Amino acid sequence: MSYLIRVLLPDVPGSLGQLAEAIGLVDGNIESVDVVEAFDDGTVMDDIVVSLPKGAMADSLITAADTIDGVEVDSIRPFSGRVDRRGQIEMLAEVASQARDIPRAMESLVNVTPQTMTASWAVVLDDTGEGTPVSRVAGSMAAPEDDGTAPVDINVTGARMLNAEAEEWIPESWGLLDSSLAATPLVGTGMVLVVGRTGGPDFLASEVEHLGRLGRIVGAILT
Repeated sequence: MSYLIRVLLPDVPGSLGQLAEAIGLVDGNIESVDVVEAFDDGTVMDDIVVSLPKGAMADSLITAADTIDGVEVDSIRPFSGRVDRRGQIEMLAEVASQARDIPRAMESLVNVTPQTMTASWAVVLDDTGEGTPVSRVAGSMAAPEDDGTAPVDINVTGARMLNAEAEEWIPESWGLLDSSLAATPLVGTGMVLVVGRTGGPDFLASEVEHLGRLGRIVGAILT
């Protein structure tokens, strides 16, 4: 079983090595490490994908992290595969080659985005505005099913977090299990990319900014 463990650790030489050694002592195998954000206080947030042998408990990773001074576990959840930001380059190439076939291009986008954004799922909505109901263009394999709702205005004009409780247009299924949501317009297209993390953690400011850049790039490709 593989898990994505998000940890805050001192941004000093050796801290990641100490954590890796502690994870190894509980038979964890690190499959990928991704720096999510560096903070002004001298700490850094990392996403680490770790596989554990059959029967091993995820709590052993928390226990391992707790043995290292200055390391704090932000969250841990099951995760399939590796975090691979480079996969976005291949996806963008596919979107460019399929630019005249929007549904197919958007399928390529949502199939890759969850893995590169450490999210659980992604959907693309068509929000043409002017009172026209919003419709779903594409959804990743794990995305909540379309519940048939068709809001008129979803008000996503820039990359931002979404509040499932405060924004009436968001389907109830998107916010289940304390899911964290973020969205960005695909600039110039009238479409919006929404990503969700079932059970969290919340998207950091740097991740929302990254999502916004992705939205601008895809929008430029399509227009």
